[in-house]
Amino acid sequence: MRWENLTAPPVGEDPGRAAPATPPLPLALPGATVRTFDTPAFAGMTFYEVRAKSILNKVPGTSRVPFEWTINPYRGCSHACLYCFARNTHTYLDFDAGADFDRQVVVKVNAGELLRRELAAPRWRGAHVAMGTNVDCYQRAEGRYRLMPPIIEALRDFANPFSILTKGTLILRDLPLLRQAARVTRVGVSFSVGFVDGGLWRSVEPGTPSPQRRLDAVRQFADAGFEVGVLMAPILPGLSDSEESIDHTVAAIAAAGAASVTPLPLHLRPGAREWYARWLGREHPHLVPRYRELYRAGAYTPQPYQRELSARVRIAARRHGLHRPDQSDHRQASPPDAPEPVQLSLL
Repeated sequence: MRWENLTAPPVGEDPGRAAPATPPLPLALPGATVRTFDTPAFAGMTFYEVRAKSILNKVPGTSRVPFEWTINPYRGCSHACLYCFARNTHTYLDFDAGADFDRQVVVKVNAGELLRRELAAPRWRGAHVAMGTNVDCYQRAEGRYRLMPPIIEALRDFANPFSILTKGTLILRDLPLLRQAARVTRVGVSFSVGFVDGGLWRSVEPGTPSPQRRLDAVRQFADAGFEVGVLMAPILPGLSDSEESIDHTVAAIAAAGAASVTPLPLHLRPGAREWYARWLGREHPHLVPRYRELYRAGAYTPQPYQRELSARVRIAARRHGLHRPDQSDHRQASPPDAPEPVQLSLL
């Protein structure tokens, strides 16, 4: 998606304790208000505040995902997951797909008011809206900008069905709002927990809450009456696809009260592929030949590997009392179908 639909926020709009950063602006974001924050949580980060002209995004017709509309209040993500498939979209903003994706975040400051206007439009028919499909709407910046409460309020007031997929425990702040919305419409809540190994988490998902904190949030949502799905993603070849890792992860997901678990092997699209490959070659060079073999045809692992992994997770889910694997309450748990194979290089 390009960025012609963005403009600068009005003069004087200030979320508090923010100081304008030094230009230059990216060419794709003319007139954006640029801010940095003098707090440890935002060290090294820059925020580009824009006023979007539209907030409901239509999914391309060629996609086979089970939803047609998304909302993405942020671009770029401080979760800094090495494998994030959205990394390449940052190049549309004249940023790079690596460190810039983690540190240069676009904020659509008018998301809530704009959504309310779009939901009221006669042409809108109340379709399901998915959030968390590009970058995490509960990343660190949400604690300051608070874009999600007015978004949820608008969806609640229009009784519009929606779902959220997140790694962010900040969603607990909005649990009362989500309960209100669930009384009038269908609300899906899912968390992404690919593995529970602490060392691996710190290495590949350094900006996220720990897997245990995410599972604690799963428990709180389950106790509040939500059928919480867990997207077990990504499962990393050679790092978290062993029988032991799968069993420990599924056991922890079941113990947290999740209603379902959906496995998803790592896929490496351009942008994420290069960033992840650099890390792999540095931290786990012995795995490079295996990755070259698995991803020689493109972004996705071979179908036999995917089927085997799904079967192993399904068996573990039954063993631990999760009898509905691959049926997450969150409708966007499954990624788009793999495109036609394209020869890519890894390292």
